[in-house]
Amino acid sequence: MKILAIGAHPDDIEFGCGGTLLKWVHGGHDVYLLVMTQGDRGGDPALRKKEQKKSAGIIGARKLYWGNYRDTQLTPSMNKMVTDIEVLLKKINPDFTLVNYGEDTHQDHRALSKATVSASRYIRNVLFYEVPTTQNFSPNIFVDITSTLKEKISTLLAHNSQALKTNIQGLSIMDAAHSTAVFRGVQARTHFAEGFMPLRLFINV
Repeated sequence: MKILAIGAHPDDIEFGCGGTLLKWVHGGHDVYLLVMTQGDRGGDPALRKKEQKKSAGIIGARKLYWGNYRDTQLTPSMNKMVTDIEVLLKKINPDFTLVNYGEDTHQDHRALSKATVSASRYIRNVLFYEVPTTQNFSPNIFVDITSTLKEKISTLLAHNSQALKTNIQGLSIMDAAHSTAVFRGVQARTHFAEGFMPLRLFINV
């Protein structure tokens, strides 16, 4: 299969679905990443781009694409962003597409989610993932990431400049990812899990 994971900023994808992507790669499937901004409002863009490339290497992504938009300036009415996503969807023709969930306190996450809904209106299997700023997220699809949690944490460690930028004293992004995996694991009746909400999900019977 081919999988496209889309994120507004470097490290969004890793937090939201890194463990699932690693399982797909280990299973022999092709994973592609699209990161819309270089996260320049959260640090040096050259460094963040380097960190994202390192993380993509750990995941084993076939290719890392950049949207080259400005951090914090994504808007849901940005027709160019919808078109850019459409072009990549046609190019890759993914079996699964994963993106930020729309209910979120960060405007870029909201805008990207809305743009992806429009861009993916004719394709199957679109799933939303969560990040620390996501709100009202009630997943009903789960992936057991017990076998890939350590690797997922490694992908977040690759984003070293962002490790402690959680705005919670003493809590790293790795701590937050581990806690989320435990909580979703309890919901899914396993040790560690990632949760998703579907825009569309086809089950072949």
